[in-house]
Amino acid sequence: MPVFSAPARAAPDGTLALRSARPLLEAGVADGMTHYERLSGLDACFLGFETRNAYMHVAVTAVFEAGPLARRGGGIDLERIRRHFEARVPLVPRFRQRLCHLPVLGDAVWVDDDGFDLMRHLRHASLPQPGSVEQLRTRCAEILERPLDRRRPLWEAWVIEGVAGGRFALVAKVHHCIVDGIAGMGMLAALLDVAPDAELPAPEPWRPRSVPTTAQLLRDEVGRRARGAADAGRALGRVLADPRHAAAHVGSAAGGLWRLVGTGLAAPPAVRFNRPIGPHRDVAWTSVDLATVKRVAHGLGGTVNDVVLTMVSGAIGATLRELGDPVPDEPLRVLVPVSVRRAEELGAAGNRVSLWLVPLPVAEPDPRCRFDRIRAVTEGLKRGGEAAGGTVVAEAANWAGGAVVETLARIVGSTRVCNLIVTNVPGPPVPLHLAGARMVEAYPHLPLFERQGLGVALLSYAGRLAICLVADWDLGGALAVVMRRLESGLDELAATVGVPVEPSTARATRARRRSPVATLVRRPA
Repeated sequence: MPVFSAPARAAPDGTLALRSARPLLEAGVADGMTHYERLSGLDACFLGFETRNAYMHVAVTAVFEAGPLARRGGGIDLERIRRHFEARVPLVPRFRQRLCHLPVLGDAVWVDDDGFDLMRHLRHASLPQPGSVEQLRTRCAEILERPLDRRRPLWEAWVIEGVAGGRFALVAKVHHCIVDGIAGMGMLAALLDVAPDAELPAPEPWRPRSVPTTAQLLRDEVGRRARGAADAGRALGRVLADPRHAAAHVGSAAGGLWRLVGTGLAAPPAVRFNRPIGPHRDVAWTSVDLATVKRVAHGLGGTVNDVVLTMVSGAIGATLRELGDPVPDEPLRVLVPVSVRRAEELGAAGNRVSLWLVPLPVAEPDPRCRFDRIRAVTEGLKRGGEAAGGTVVAEAANWAGGAVVETLARIVGSTRVCNLIVTNVPGPPVPLHLAGARMVEAYPHLPLFERQGLGVALLSYAGRLAICLVADWDLGGALAVVMRRLESGLDELAATVGVPVEPSTARATRARRRSPVATLVRRPA
C-alpha cells in the first residue's frame, strides 16, 4: 500500500512542504516556446482502463468548517475560493495541461491548454435542507459518475454548500493518469495550507507554450526509443562485467514478476460484486481513531495495513453470509497498490506504484486467524520482490507504445484478475485549510473496473483513519452491510488484544433513492 517516504512538514510560509516538489517526468522540448511531456506507460494504462461505465478518476471528499468563508444567510464566499484556486493552480502544472497524441505511434503526451479557463474546472453545487451526510454522499456519488472531458485538463473541483452544521464540502477529482494516492496527497497539499492565515501569492501571468509540430513529435519519439535501445545495450555490458551482482538484482525482480503473473493467471472465485458494472455509483464512509488502529496492529504484531486487510476480509465474508450468498472456501484476491516513490518524488505527478495480489481468507471466522494468515502473506511479499516484479511491468509499458498499452489495458481491465482493490494512503498528520477554512474530514474514492463493483480506500488525516467504499449502484443494500461489518471487524480485532475502541464518527447508512430535487446530473430513462 502507498506510504510516505518522508513525513509531511510545515514550511515557513505556512503551506505544506510537499508542495515544493515538482514533476520529474521526461520532457520533450523542441525550442524555447514549444513544450510537451510524455505519459509513462503506467499512466497511459489508466487511459486504456477507462470505459463507458468505468471512469478512471480518483477523488476526495473534504468537509470544511465555514470559518472566515461564511456569508450572511448561510452561504459560502465562492469568490474568495476562486481567488484561492487561481493562486494555487500554478503549483500543479498538470492542472493547466491537456492530452495530445503522437502521430502513428499513438503515445499520449501532455501539452499546455491554450484555452484553459479555471471556471470550467471549479464548479458549484448545493444540498437541499437539511444537508445531511446521506445527502452529501448522494451528491458525491453523482459527481463521481461524470466522466472528465479529455479535451481539457483532467480535473474538477466541486464546492458544495449547505452541509449541516454550517459546513461545506469540496469534491476534487483527478484522472488516475495524473496521480496515484501519494501524488494526489501532494496535489491536495499544494492547494491547501497548514496555517489558517497563510498569505496567497499573487497569480503570475501565464502564457501557454505551443504544441510542437507533428514532425517534431514523431522525430523526438523515434530518438527516444533509439536512446532506449542504447541504454539497454549499456545495461547488458554491465551485466557481463559483473554477472554475480546483476544476477542477484535481476533474479529478484524476475522472481517477483513470475509470482505476480502466475498468481494473476487463475481467476479468483466470483462473488456478487464481480459482475459487469453500470454507470452509476453509491458511496459510504466512516472514520476511526488512527491511534487505536495502530495499537491494535502493535498488539497483534503486524502493521496497520494488515489490520485493514483483515477487516476487509472479515467484512466480505460476513456480508455474504448475511445476504444468504455462498462463502467460497478459496480465498478472494485483493489488489494492493504499493508505492515505489523515492523521497524526492513525493510531489511528482504521475503513477509510481507497483502492486501486490493478496489472498483474503473470507471463509475464516476467527479474526485472529485471519490476521495471522494475512500477515504471513504480506511479510512474504515484502521479502519476495513482488513490488520489483510489478515495476518490471511498468517499465516494459514505457516502451510498448501508447496504442499498444491502451489496448492491453482495456483487455486487462475487462477481465477478473482480482475481486477488488484496497488502498491505504497516508495523508497529512496536521490540519489543512482552504482560504482559512479548516478541513475537518477527508474521504478518498477509488475508481471501479469493469467487473469490480466494490472498492475500498482509506486515508489518514489529522489523527483519523477514513474508510470509504465506492460501489456500483446495482449492488443494492450490500454496501451498507459491508460498511457495518467493517466497523464491527475493528471491534473484534481490538477485543483479541484488549484495546478499547471508540464508536466511529458515523455509522454508515445507504443513501436513499435520489429524488429529483437532489439530482445533480440527468439520468438516462
